[in-house]
Amino acid sequence: MLTNLLAIFLISAIVSHSKALRFPQELYNLSSNQIFIVDNLSRPPSSSASPTPLLSPAVSSPLVPALFIIGDSTVDCGNNNYLGTFARADRPPYGRDFDTHLPTGRFCNGRIPVDYLALHLGLPFVLSYLGQTGELEDMLHGVNYASAAAGIIFSSGSELGQHISLTHQIQQFSDTYQQFVLSLGEDVAIDLISSSVLYVSIGINDYIHYYLRNVSNVQNLYLPWGFNQFLASTMRQEIKNLYNTNVRRFVVMGLPPIGCAPYYLQRYKSNNGECVEEINDMIMEFNFFMRYMTDELLHELPDAGIIFCDVFQGSMDIIRNHKSYGFESTANACCGLGKYNGWMMCMSPQMACRNASDHIWWDQFHPTDAVNAILADNVWSSRHTEMCYPMNLEKMVFSQSLNNLV
Repeated sequence: MLTNLLAIFLISAIVSHSKALRFPQELYNLSSNQIFIVDNLSRPPSSSASPTPLLSPAVSSPLVPALFIIGDSTVDCGNNNYLGTFARADRPPYGRDFDTHLPTGRFCNGRIPVDYLALHLGLPFVLSYLGQTGELEDMLHGVNYASAAAGIIFSSGSELGQHISLTHQIQQFSDTYQQFVLSLGEDVAIDLISSSVLYVSIGINDYIHYYLRNVSNVQNLYLPWGFNQFLASTMRQEIKNLYNTNVRRFVVMGLPPIGCAPYYLQRYKSNNGECVEEINDMIMEFNFFMRYMTDELLHELPDAGIIFCDVFQGSMDIIRNHKSYGFESTANACCGLGKYNGWMMCMSPQMACRNASDHIWWDQFHPTDAVNAILADNVWSSRHTEMCYPMNLEKMVFSQSLNNLV
């Protein structure tokens, strides 16, 4: 086991210096391995400010071999740039506060949560599956399969055009695993996958583009309770499928409070920015099912590390305590048109506010870089609030690392 892990890290270290800066998505200071956070513990730095180096010793080597990502627009780093779809973030002002100050396909003004988590893990930013060359060295640090508009249900978001469904993303991950087996050998491939982290963030489009739109009369077929149970049971089976592909470290993200998103504030005619409770109630119920499912899987799959992170809980903490986090606007999107800037999506730099770092929402549905940094810190170390169960990612990584050495 240790021999195989050492082989993985040696290959990764050699590849890091030759390939890690080929793409803008992988901008990362590999020479010093600095992780950037803010000195003020109440909030992350402004997206336009210079990052502050972490005061503790820099990560000298990756804590895990790789980070693999399955999900939707919350973590899509550019896959949809290669698809025929309206769900694309390949134009300004998207990416204006990113490291390159250019649009990359991230639905944000800057970094998405998995960018911050990659740095915490000592890894470069992870490449999109469709943006990499298919060569082994491009995939050793991980692959991002996420696709905007994708949902747990195959057809969710299809009215926007092409997207990579959850089932298809899992198949792409399986293809990557098979490439590792062919190139590295089965034992090394198994150790690489089982020692890496797989991050799953998907499900919100099943509400935005399916249930709330009442596609195929779904609301008359399923009450919210039954719909949530269906989604959670589907996720349970997909996680077991990933487990059968030797994944052992899972981060399963819950859903955010989209009842507070600018799009629904204007659509449901919120008077003073009050969240739409009937939507948020559905989301909380889904997250409840997902947390219960996580507990079940931990007993069913005893050698797996699975953590569930309640994004609703973490996001509502930010909204309720926005002043202490440094946010001024909790309801208005930084970029958009109409009431709360929620009527029309972000389409041009002229539609964007000057300073995104004092806004919670970047566009109709997506948070700003500043919010992503807070949520990522909570996933990693519960820095601002406890939202991950039964532990945060840092504890899971270090506890399982120690177990591997025994």
